[in-house]
Amino acid sequence: MSVLYLLRHAKSSWDDPGLEDRDRPLAPRGRRASAHIAEHLRDDHVAPALVLCSSALRTRETLAAILPALEGEVEIRIEDGLYLAGIDALLARLNDVPDSVPSVLLIGHNPSIHELALTLAGRGDGLDRLRERFPTGALATLGIPTGGWSGLRPRAAVLEGFVLPRELEESAKPDPA
Repeated sequence: MSVLYLLRHAKSSWDDPGLEDRDRPLAPRGRRASAHIAEHLRDDHVAPALVLCSSALRTRETLAAILPALEGEVEIRIEDGLYLAGIDALLARLNDVPDSVPSVLLIGHNPSIHELALTLAGRGDGLDRLRERFPTGALATLGIPTGGWSGLRPRAAVLEGFVLPRELEESAKPDPA
């Protein structure tokens, strides 16, 4: 079974209204969230073979924050076509991944990342939570059946995990005893 990790970029800054959307950096909250996601990835020994990342600054900064936590050799592709891509374009991009690639981490934007997760996940624990929202910095883990990337179709995947940075931050706080 292949694995697809869908990561929405961490919280971006709106401090400079003159910046183009593509050029907005992470906010301090986004940098903290990225650190929590990185720790989660490290603890779970996540090792995607391929990272597909939107070319927007906030997605690239999210990638930079989590990259040291990823295990093994990873091929990274920063792609303009992923910036504000719709669900059909994201699914088509994943269908183009060679079936020999065992795992992919896709870093992108809402609403498309959320819609893609909902479209692909046919079953799995946490599906109700996933339906509610896909906040910044959230990570969905999907098991892809043996058909591989070229055969990836709606409702074919199993939602294996869905984590939010806020939950990770809360669980990392020391217990006030």
